[in-house]
Amino acid sequence: MYYDALRTFISVVEEGNFTRAAEKRLISQPSVSVHIQNLEKEFDTSLFVRSPKQLKLTTTGELLYERAKQIIQIYETTKEEIIEHHHSLALELKIGASFTIGEYVLPSLLEELGKIYPEIKLEVIIGNTEEIVEHVKLFHVDIGLIEGQSNDRSLEVFPFMIDELKIVATPNHLLSLKDGVSIEELQNQTWISREKGSGTRSYLEHVLRSHGLKVKNVISISSTQGVKEAVIRGLGLSLLSKFAIAREVESQYLSQISLKDESFLRRFSYVTSRFVSKQKELDVFIGLLKKRWVND
Repeated sequence: MYYDALRTFISVVEEGNFTRAAEKRLISQPSVSVHIQNLEKEFDTSLFVRSPKQLKLTTTGELLYERAKQIIQIYETTKEEIIEHHHSLALELKIGASFTIGEYVLPSLLEELGKIYPEIKLEVIIGNTEEIVEHVKLFHVDIGLIEGQSNDRSLEVFPFMIDELKIVATPNHLLSLKDGVSIEELQNQTWISREKGSGTRSYLEHVLRSHGLKVKNVISISSTQGVKEAVIRGLGLSLLSKFAIAREVESQYLSQISLKDESFLRRFSYVTSRFVSKQKELDVFIGLLKKRWVND
């Protein structure tokens, strides 16, 4: 089995050269070279383009790097499962979540999970949808909760909740003062939005494009709270999840613009890897997500 060679290959890629990889793996540099040569012989391909100043992955090297991460994770997960079977290790779950879900939906789910497993160790990583998908692919988390979609064939994607997005502005904005606003009245507005890669940003771009809306300006802010503060300051409109704006609307810092015959719905989904078997605590957490879908 090429377990050690794959680990060495991953270290070379991530460290950028053979010397640092050898130091990280606590082996000699010639041993690193042998490992790489063995892999190139096994797969009948060159993994690196070598030059005095740069070590660059070939196309097949990039493919092996992604697969090597998956293979090592499967090995480690299997090893942990066997150890857990024999020694009943403490339960642990790593969850990745996009900002809207992580900040406004996930806490109640964690509360429910904690009642079932009071001793469970939880780790949560929050990022935009693209970042969370990448965390799942690289096995940094056991499950990802995202606002958008992923077409990556190494992942499985399942919906678990319907989210409604609302257009918000300051309470004294001209559109906030109207009983009903048509889509056409949203022409040439300034929009405050999350950054590229965010599910919320992707949905706003879809709305603008599908309704043929021209924009005066788009201001990008990489946090939902920052977007809300900018809208409160009167810098423009925004399209945000109902979960994200509930408190500000109730306290009248923000106002929902009432659109005529129009609503904006999307699905929250959970993402898991096809290459990892699901531990029991993850199955229970997925059960809670499915319960939300049924009750939504």
